[in-house]
Amino acid sequence: MLCLCGIAEIDDIKLKECATCDLVRYCSDACQKEHISQHERACKKRADELHDELLFKQPESSHLGDCPICCLPMPLELSKSTMNQCCSKVVCNGCVHANQMREIEGKLENKCPFCRTPIPDTNDKGYKMMMKRIEANDPEVIRLWGAQQYRKGDYSSAFEYCAKAAELGNVDAHAELADLYINGRGVEKDEKKAMHHMEEAAISGHPYARYELGCLEDDIAIGNNIERAVKHWIIAANQGSDESIKALMDVYKGGFVSKENLAAALRAHQAAVDETKSPHREAAEEYRRKWSSVEPK
Repeated sequence: MLCLCGIAEIDDIKLKECATCDLVRYCSDACQKEHISQHERACKKRADELHDELLFKQPESSHLGDCPICCLPMPLELSKSTMNQCCSKVVCNGCVHANQMREIEGKLENKCPFCRTPIPDTNDKGYKMMMKRIEANDPEVIRLWGAQQYRKGDYSSAFEYCAKAAELGNVDAHAELADLYINGRGVEKDEKKAMHHMEEAAISGHPYARYELGCLEDDIAIGNNIERAVKHWIIAANQGSDESIKALMDVYKGGFVSKENLAAALRAHQAAVDETKSPHREAAEEYRRKWSSVEPK
C-alpha cells in the first residue's frame, strides 16, 4: 500500500490511516497536510457511507435487552417492567409478580426480586437509595433522576443529568437529550445535535428513537427523505415498534413502501412481540387489569 507521496509501507515505514475514512494512508503529518485537499470530497462521501452502514444495521435486540431473571426479551412498553431503587436493575413485571406471589404465599418479607434487598417502605428510604446510586455514577438512575426533573419543568437540571448519563453509556439518555435539543428545553435548540443523539440511541437499539428518526427524515423542514424514513421504520418495526408499523401502513397507502416489504415488517413485528410473552407476564398483566378495574370505596 502506498501513501499519497508514493511511499510504500515497509518494515521501517508505517503509514497512518485517514481518521475519517479508510481510503488513503499518510506517511507523516506533513504528508497529510499537503495532500488532504486531494481526497477531501471522496473522504466525506466515504465517511457518510460508513456512517449509514452503521446507522441502518438491524440491531440484534432492543436497547432494553433481556430481563435479568427470566432472560426473555424485555417488552418495549415501559409500564410492563419495573426498576428497583436498590440495585437499579430493570425487571419484567412477570418476574416481579411471581416474586410477590411467592412472598405472599410464604408470608415472606417484601424484597427486590433481583438483589433481595428489602423494598423501602417509605419515600425517604427510596430517595436515599437513589441518591446512593447517583453518587456511585449509576447511569440508569442518573437518567431516571433527569427524567424526573424534566417532568417537574426543571429542564436545565434534566439536561445536566441526561448528559452525564449519556456519557456513561445510557441509551435512553441519548433519546432524551435529543428531545431537549430539538425543543430547546434546558439548552439552546440545535437540530444537528438532536439528530446526533437520536442516531446514537437508534444505533444502540432504541426502537422509539429509531421511529422518531424516521419522522425527522420524513419532515419536509428537516430531512425530507422518505426512503431513509422507511428504512428506519422497518428496522424499528422488526424490533416490535407499534408506532413504526402504523407509520409504514400510512406510507404504504402513498406507494412509498412495497406490499412485500410491509408484509415482512408485519411478520417480524409480530415475532418480536411474541418473544416478549410468557405465562408469568400474562399473569402479571391480568392481575394489573383486575385490580385497576376495582373501584375505590
